[in-house]
Amino acid sequence: MTRLLRDTLEEWASEARVPHDLADRALRRRAWLPIGASVLAAGLAVAVAVFVAGLHGENTTVRPATGVSVPVRPTATSTELLADTGNAPPKKLVAAGNVAVSAYWTTKVEKLPDKWERFRRTWSLYDPRTGGYEQTSWSWVDVAPGLQLAAVVEGDLIGKRVGILDMNTRQVMAWIDLEHAVGSVVWSPDGTKVLATAYSAYPDEQEKMGIGGGHLRASPRTGYYIIDVATGEADYHALAPISDTASPSNINARQDLGWSLDGSMLWEPTDTMPDRLWLDFDGKRREAPAGDQYIGYTGRSKVSPDGKLVLGGDGLPTSIFDRSGAVVGKQKVLQLLAWADDDNVVALGCAGECGNEFDNGLVLVSVDGSRMTQLTANRDRNNDEWNWVLTPRN
Repeated sequence: MTRLLRDTLEEWASEARVPHDLADRALRRRAWLPIGASVLAAGLAVAVAVFVAGLHGENTTVRPATGVSVPVRPTATSTELLADTGNAPPKKLVAAGNVAVSAYWTTKVEKLPDKWERFRRTWSLYDPRTGGYEQTSWSWVDVAPGLQLAAVVEGDLIGKRVGILDMNTRQVMAWIDLEHAVGSVVWSPDGTKVLATAYSAYPDEQEKMGIGGGHLRASPRTGYYIIDVATGEADYHALAPISDTASPSNINARQDLGWSLDGSMLWEPTDTMPDRLWLDFDGKRREAPAGDQYIGYTGRSKVSPDGKLVLGGDGLPTSIFDRSGAVVGKQKVLQLLAWADDDNVVALGCAGECGNEFDNGLVLVSVDGSRMTQLTANRDRNNDEWNWVLTPRN
């Protein structure tokens, strides 16, 4: 028996099930085989490919050999206010109450043929070893609650491998190989699953049309994976995008899915109101959760941790309400982003002196608007645009 067959069958037996990438393993080793072994390897690869193909329908499960031991989330973490008022984007960890800037991305425009252009993200990820942020090569990044694990997408723009990264060691603890390329990942609220939205092509492209204008192509979204981090299993579900003629509609090519606050449902964004449509894990339409609990187009809660107050919409000023709808405070900020605690909110604003409220940064503002603390330097939208990922510290 050739070394290829012996090694491959030993791997197969040790995994006690057909490895999802067995055909790839055989093909990768083929270049080193003598002619006779190549023929046997080709036969084995074809047989395995046929078997594996039978596993991949519209809704499939990929079962890697290993998963990840999910660390226990901290029951208590520091709520110390950490700011970097000299930099935008920040160089040191920014956090307030139970919210931290766990990662951020910057965007650059790349010209393509025929007046098309695409928007490429460059991601930086919090590094507990230095207390700062480290630029990465991943095409997408999200950090689990507790700031111990990150999910990353390997590839140029979109990719077929999702990695589970240990934030402290910077080692990828497991790779999950996927049949369909994904363009985003987001952790479940309990930090045990990753939701990855699949695309047949990179969605962030547009045809340039005059100054400040562009024409988006139809969304290439094809479905989504729910990845169980502990087992490494990835369940795929086909899901067509929302069209620009539907009601509600979505003209955007990027249509990433998100989690409900309790992790029991999924949502997909629209470009109108309601701002999201609800799905069960199998992609079937469901009624929205009771009450308007969500900050627009995010998985964060409008409701304060003690359940007494509700964040209002964007503005200058913004407002916070009690459960009866009465205004309890106004804040001179543009957007209310996340509750730091029952009395303070991380917001997008302009604390102190600034020439233009749109040259703004992250601030911490009190419910009554009387206290505002700068968390990052104000950003000049012409020079240092950056976008943050806000994650619970526990």
